[in-house]
Amino acid sequence: MKIIPICASAGVTGFESPAADYLQLPLSLDELLVEHPSATFIGKAQGRSMEGVGIYDGDILIVDRHVQANNHDVIVANLNGEFVCKLLDTHRRCLLSAAPGYPTLYLSESDQFSIEGVVIRSIRCHRASRLLEE
Repeated sequence: MKIIPICASAGVTGFESPAADYLQLPLSLDELLVEHPSATFIGKAQGRSMEGVGIYDGDILIVDRHVQANNHDVIVANLNGEFVCKLLDTHRRCLLSAAPGYPTLYLSESDQFSIEGVVIRSIRCHRASRLLEE
């Protein structure tokens, strides 16, 4: 990823050059958001079932396959051929939504289930991006 220069203002007083108070800081979103690059993928959230943990429809999910999934982690899983983003309940062997009105998904021995990774970050886009269009 390219280094993007950003400006941080310390405030302008008097008649000094406004540029004198700006400092360019290098920023790599990869370094900031991704801990295990070779084990990380990005997905897009669909639906409203995870709003209780701050994941909204259209948010970008950063999913790490290297991280061990623990009880009540937000995970992306493949359940019977469908990708889902849910809270993992290891004690009751089920997947939980984080919004009212969505059923608990109890896992049975006949289910095809695999954890694809743990959601370590989510990003909300406030303006449409052609890169994220389906």
